[in-house]
Amino acid sequence: MQVLVRDNNVEQALRVLKKKMQREGVFREMKQRRYYEKPSERSVRERAEAIRRARKQARKVAQREGLIADPKKKKELAAKAAMKRPGMGGGTGGGMGGGGMGGGRPPQRY
Repeated sequence: MQVLVRDNNVEQALRVLKKKMQREGVFREMKQRRYYEKPSERSVRERAEAIRRARKQARKVAQREGLIADPKKKKELAAKAAMKRPGMGGGTGGGMGGGGMGGGRPPQRY
């Protein structure tokens, strides 16, 4: 792995190196190698990781094809809808009380 230091900016080069190492999974591997892992535990972990990767890939394909909703787009749509909704004051029958004529829920009885 190689990182170029430009204009004696070592801090930026370290940030780039750390990001590259993170992407390669060096930190994760170091953490796993701190303790001995039995071969049976290793195979179980690797199988679980493969399943997780396959599910993630299938989810991304389904989002691209429109079979399931994309959570990023869902958040954007919710934010736009919240901007269009009127605030707490002034409307008829909105809010928790349901005090308008006919609209909303019937009054609660205790």
